[in-house]
Amino acid sequence: MAKVLISDKLDPLAVEIFKKNGIEVDFKAGISAAELLEIIPQYDGLAVRSETKVTAEILAAGKNLKVVGRAGIGVDNIDVPKATEAGVVVMNTPFGNSITTAEHAIAMMFALAREIPEANTSTHAGKWEKKRFMGVELYNKTLGVVGCGNIGGIVAARGVGLKMNVIAYDPFLSEERAVSLGVEKVELDDLLARADFITLHVPKNAHTANIIRAETIAKMKDGVRIINCARGGIINEADLKVALDSGKVAGAALDVFEVEPAKESIFFGMPNVVCTPHLGAATTEAQVNVALQVAEQMSDYLNTGAVSNAINAASISAEDAPRLKPYLKLAEQMGQFAGQISESAIQKIEIEYEGTITELNTDPVTSTIIASLLRNQTESVNMVNAMQMAESRGIQIKQSYDKTARNWRSMINVIVTSSTRTRNVMGTLFTGKEPRIVNIEGVPIEAALSANMLFIRNDDQPGMIGDLGMLLGQAGMNIADFRLGRKGDSSGAICLVALDGPVSDDLFAKISAQKQIQSAKRLSF
Repeated sequence: MAKVLISDKLDPLAVEIFKKNGIEVDFKAGISAAELLEIIPQYDGLAVRSETKVTAEILAAGKNLKVVGRAGIGVDNIDVPKATEAGVVVMNTPFGNSITTAEHAIAMMFALAREIPEANTSTHAGKWEKKRFMGVELYNKTLGVVGCGNIGGIVAARGVGLKMNVIAYDPFLSEERAVSLGVEKVELDDLLARADFITLHVPKNAHTANIIRAETIAKMKDGVRIINCARGGIINEADLKVALDSGKVAGAALDVFEVEPAKESIFFGMPNVVCTPHLGAATTEAQVNVALQVAEQMSDYLNTGAVSNAINAASISAEDAPRLKPYLKLAEQMGQFAGQISESAIQKIEIEYEGTITELNTDPVTSTIIASLLRNQTESVNMVNAMQMAESRGIQIKQSYDKTARNWRSMINVIVTSSTRTRNVMGTLFTGKEPRIVNIEGVPIEAALSANMLFIRNDDQPGMIGDLGMLLGQAGMNIADFRLGRKGDSSGAICLVALDGPVSDDLFAKISAQKQIQSAKRLSF
């Protein structure tokens, strides 16, 4: 039974979801880093919010860890590269709190426009400073949305509903999507120059860090107002403070900060800055939604292999998971086979898909092939980090697809080019679920792979099979299966021999020394 640890405060329904799915769960909200480090080896999954820091040290200690689920969107508290390196799937819940976060951004925009926090404080103090708080309307103002994905798209739609002129900058926003939202797609410089209000909805990465800084602020209208309910660090706080002091920026509404929790900030006490303590996802509905979503996603992965909303792995839907399962088994065996018969450094891996498999999501199949192939070189590779491992080794990856299969309903061909030669192995499924090798290096041969095997290249001459059988018999080795394939020109043959046990070094030396045997390899699956 899989076992999951919840280390941050999640809605209690998450525990019930795990239990309902047959997963053992421990709830230890507020656990210290030292205690987490001590107990993490016993868990298959770790569910967190933003408080737990999933560091390289934690990941290294989690010997059985397969998945980290973040109840929320941001994964700043998770070392995703190290998780990928360790083969741990990192999931988030990008949709559970989208509406809540978008609504908070709209609320912050209203608060900023009408100076509501300051007016509230003044009125509670018994003052009646009606003339002091002169706000601005949102109607007919230009709202610039930086990042028009899930949350940004909701904010944009709300802005349209408020009769604002909405413009959006997002390199991945299609023209069709912009039209459906009722917004104008623009470049960043154009947005900066035209917007009266700018709201940020991008993750923090190399492209977005300090996207709002002195240089970009200089391109904005005088009196612009800025809202950030996305991530700390996408605004250069020192540069924004200067712009607020000078009046270039009339006001800012900040739900996130470079350092959190923000017990101190250069913005505290400024009358033209609205600050909230990272409340974007802080509604009852959102907390329930993300808790349920992360529990379901992690349960699906641990029980069926379905991957949803993963940051570092290909998605596998719950519907596709059972259909992909036999292909993943075939992919693992083919990768292992190709890896074990390759003697020198791999330069290129080509994977050809034919037939009905092209109707499925083949990304996990590709990752499994590469992981199994490279496992001969490094034990730390798996489906999650396979592409990264291949890239780090300078290995080229090429995939091709043909919906028309030549000889089988579905076929995979793995071609491995090394520094010395190119080899290939083809595989298919019998009865839709049984993996079979059907061709090796151009030689037709049908074989199921088993735990202990011999792969032999031999002269196509009488006596080889008898001599090999005699050697195995004298050593007390029982042959479970024997498959032979011949080259069309009779220049040679190959055989795959399944045995009931491993071949000793002494016996393998005797087999390799046989005159008709060109080469032999011991294989294990």
